[in-house]
Amino acid sequence: MHKYYLTHLQELESEAIYVIREVVAQFDRPAILFSGGKDSIVVTHLAKKAFWPAKIPMPLIHIDTGHNFPETMEFRDKLVENLGVQLIVGSVQESINKGRAVEESGINASRNELQIVTLLDTIESHKIDAAIGGARRDEEKARAKERFFSHRDEFGQWDPKNQRPELWNIFNGRKRMGEHFRVFPISNWTEMDIWNYILQENIAIPSLYFAHQRNAVYRDNTWLPASEFLQLREGETIENKLMRFRTLGDITITGGIESDADTLEKIVAEVSATRSTERGNRSDDKRSDTSMEDRKKQGYF
Repeated sequence: MHKYYLTHLQELESEAIYVIREVVAQFDRPAILFSGGKDSIVVTHLAKKAFWPAKIPMPLIHIDTGHNFPETMEFRDKLVENLGVQLIVGSVQESINKGRAVEESGINASRNELQIVTLLDTIESHKIDAAIGGARRDEEKARAKERFFSHRDEFGQWDPKNQRPELWNIFNGRKRMGEHFRVFPISNWTEMDIWNYILQENIAIPSLYFAHQRNAVYRDNTWLPASEFLQLREGETIENKLMRFRTLGDITITGGIESDADTLEKIVAEVSATRSTERGNRSDDKRSDTSMEDRKKQGYF
């Protein structure tokens, strides 16, 4: 008798595609939160497979802080063109101009937290009732508390102590007027799973993930890329390093690592041997022990 077995990656893929299809079945105006990072790229790839040969039946939402890597923006525009999908852009600068958000000041100023109001305004203005994200439980302790279907109240806030049970693969998408859901199809994936899947599927990713020469400053145990937004502290010097990034955010908060991994195979080997977390080089997570959870409760990704 013939037996059919799924590999580990096939099981994860099947689960994620099931979740994405459930979103389309249960909600009226879903969207994919797209940052240009590897996780949101994988989610978009899964959505493409879920509805092939039709196009992805929902728009991509990108919250533009104005402090993005140029390489990320270039990759985003090219991907959207190739997929033929709608792109919705929420601008943090517009939120600042309208007085909806206040620019931080100081040498460690960041626009990361300012994304919250821009995201919530974008979701409200486009009447999005389910926003699909690429968060994974292994990334950070606050994200480990998330369910696949994560309920948000009418203010866009998340209560980690009041989440709906998810028995077997039954998801409850019921909501009241003004409420919405964040949905995380790749919750059960690890960083290693992501890279093995990208290698297996030959998924295009931004060049920032591969080793390249870049001017950077060593600060708080990481290499922060030099840019027009980076203020140097006294005694700091800019050096040229062969480096890459394990995770992508704003250019002001995303630290890189010294690496010669310039192929997917080398990245997989490097990640398999590392003992540090991928978000260990994100300065936004170092502000406090609960910085991520505090932001998520307010409506962050």
